[in-house]
Amino acid sequence: MEKILIVEDDTDINNMMADALQKAGYGCVQAFSGTEGLLYIERESFSIVVLDHMLPGMNGETLLPQIK
Repeated sequence: MEKILIVEDDTDINNMMADALQKAGYGCVQAFSGTEGLLYIERESFSIVVLDHMLPGMNGETLLPQIK
């Protein structure tokens, strides 16, 4: 199963994306800040990351180079 990391601080948007992706057969991990997203990236591998730009803690622009 493909695993997707969702990094989005808006709870409603994060949950909506996770629900839609799970219904489509994907496994999802949800993070609500850039710092939390980085912790998941360091521990697990993901097929794709859905990354918000404006995040609390570490923003998406700072997190992106660390994902690569």
